[in-house]
Amino acid sequence: MTQAVHIVCPRCDAVNRVPPERLGEDAKCGKCHTPLFAGVPLALDEGRFAKHLGRSDLPLVVDFWAPWCAPCRAMAPAFEAVARRIEPKARLIKVNTEEAQGLATRQGIRSIPTLVIFRGGREVARTSGGMDVGALENWIRRSL
Repeated sequence: MTQAVHIVCPRCDAVNRVPPERLGEDAKCGKCHTPLFAGVPLALDEGRFAKHLGRSDLPLVVDFWAPWCAPCRAMAPAFEAVARRIEPKARLIKVNTEEAQGLATRQGIRSIPTLVIFRGGREVARTSGGMDVGALENWIRRSL
């Protein structure tokens, strides 16, 4: 038997253990019973980000953005489209740097949008600047 994958619920932040072969089978949270994957990016604040980073076995693809940033707003639909294509291989997350300034500082975010991929709690890839759906999906798949 393959070891279970830890998935943090996007709604209640409970940590769920899911067999890897069942990730694509509409897995639900054992605590709140909502789907663990909805095909949309998850907006996280600093506290929730720490839990997802520290407890999830899935790679996290994080879009550090701000509401006043035109390239960030332009890339948002592409990021949403890619979430539908990538999940459950990775969790796509959005962090508003205006609301999570401490997190942005700790992560060394100097320009936005900045995309960072974390695996096992560690950064494995980073890029800055807006991308279309194809470029974004290719970058994520190459980096995973």
